[in-house]
Amino acid sequence: MIGLVFSTFGYFGGAVFLFVVIRLIYSALKNNGLLLKKSVKGEHVFMTGGGAGIGKLMCFILAKQGAKVTVTDINQEWAEQTAKEVKEAGGEAVAVKCDVTVVDDITKAAKVARDTFGDVTILINNAGIVTGKKILETSHQLAEKTLQVNTLAHIYTVKEFLPSMIKKNHGHIVSIASSAGLVGCPGLVDYCASKYGAVGFDESLRLEVKKIGANINTTCICPTFIKTDMFKGAKANEFLVPLLEPDWIAERIVLAIRQNESMLMTPFISNTIYLTRALLPTFFLDLYMKAIGVNESMDHFSGRNKD
Repeated sequence: MIGLVFSTFGYFGGAVFLFVVIRLIYSALKNNGLLLKKSVKGEHVFMTGGGAGIGKLMCFILAKQGAKVTVTDINQEWAEQTAKEVKEAGGEAVAVKCDVTVVDDITKAAKVARDTFGDVTILINNAGIVTGKKILETSHQLAEKTLQVNTLAHIYTVKEFLPSMIKKNHGHIVSIASSAGLVGCPGLVDYCASKYGAVGFDESLRLEVKKIGANINTTCICPTFIKTDMFKGAKANEFLVPLLEPDWIAERIVLAIRQNESMLMTPFISNTIYLTRALLPTFFLDLYMKAIGVNESMDHFSGRNKD
């Protein structure tokens, strides 16, 4: 069979063909949950931004599957409400107010987490913000805040929890990044910069833990727009880049964690970005982004709190 492929397409063409086929098969297996899955029962999850959106949904899913959840959010009321609802549903949870841009807040939240459930074994860096403003309309303060929350906070939390994971030789670190960390978008200059940083952070971290031989997994999540208030009003070509349902993406992220997926890019069209950038001139990538509606996707953005 392989010989037939190479004789038909030549060595280069055959290699590309086989790579595409293997990639499609692998994607089909993981997207349908057909890869080997680990249990999260008994794991201690530290969730940033767990008071609302997909963070809150993931807290419920993980608790239902037997994980103990420390719910953190800058909004204490939201965090407490999530923890209350998780416990009412039969799960284990504790709420802590935490501004992820303040190292001292992370240290204090980590102490509460450890005192309640022991060492954190799954860290999910989910907290995120978006201004949705063009670069000349974005204040220095807002741009800095975007980078602090979406990128630097990942460094702060990992430095807090990675040592115990290495000591136990067990752990999982999840970076909620974005397709905006793979390709640029007008109206999201500061956000894209921060999410590119999150993607690069995850990849470097993955290689570091592998280099020392630690049994610690990392997962980078790169979805397109999700139907939450955070990106209210934003949309691209609905056929090619559909708005993702919060319940679905929350379930899919937990599945990615359980399957130890290194990266989740969804919907599938996101996977074409790397290939397009590698094989074609930059102007073609720009045309491609315009054709699928990315360039105009933020034109009607209102968001949770645009101002």
